[in-house]
Amino acid sequence: MQIQLFAPFITYPRANSDEAGHNAVKVAKWLGARLHGTAINVDIPDVSNALSRVVLNTAELIKQAESDSQKRGTHILGVLKHAAAEWGVACETTSADENVATLVDAAAEQARYFDMSFVPWEQGNDMSHAAAEAVLFGSGRPMILFPELFGKDRFGNVAIAWDSSRAAARAVTDARPFLERAEKVHVITASNDKPQANRAGAERLAKVLRESGVDAEAVAVPAGDCPISETLQETAIEHDCELLVMGGYGHSRIRDFILGGATRGVLDSPLLPVLLSH
Repeated sequence: MQIQLFAPFITYPRANSDEAGHNAVKVAKWLGARLHGTAINVDIPDVSNALSRVVLNTAELIKQAESDSQKRGTHILGVLKHAAAEWGVACETTSADENVATLVDAAAEQARYFDMSFVPWEQGNDMSHAAAEAVLFGSGRPMILFPELFGKDRFGNVAIAWDSSRAAARAVTDARPFLERAEKVHVITASNDKPQANRAGAERLAKVLRESGVDAEAVAVPAGDCPISETLQETAIEHDCELLVMGGYGHSRIRDFILGGATRGVLDSPLLPVLLSH
């Protein structure tokens, strides 16, 4: 079965960059996936009254915001289709109009129909951060969080953040398409982070992966004083990894997220592409 990769692009108040479209195609190409790109545009209800229509011209401001959002959506989908044609990636594009309050929830709901999601992360773009949280915790599917400035187009060297937990185990299973294509896998455990996170567990997982035909080795690092998210990512980068696989810890209560330290750190500042599974 061909992998179906979903890529949502939020277009309000700030649209994703053109690079987000190129990066989505890179991932789809590596996986041999069919890419489904959706521009999620804003539909703002008219709540103006007589005074605001006279003083602020609210109706015109709403119309302009919606028009700008749709133009941005059309543009990013055009970038996506052009890049997909250039790279030989099967690609479908759609657009959806959503209330300003439900833009990121719409991304999570649509993601449920596909095998995994590609979510671009951009410095200073709060909506890209919100979309990542919504898709991770609301889709029930694995998510590839992709920083805008990561320039590589291959993912042959993969790191796994392993602490023997349920979330980490699910992430390893969800990352199978990447692991099957990997030239090398590093199973990283931070020895001082959690009681169950120890070298024996990492060695055991690496052994099972080797028995499955994956070239895998365990890597133990001290957690130290550095945030665990930085330790995991920097260790992955030191081993020339292009992708970090890890479980996403936390849950949501009406958009109030209670997150594990590593999950929060990665969502706030990814240094390389991260496959997160919750």
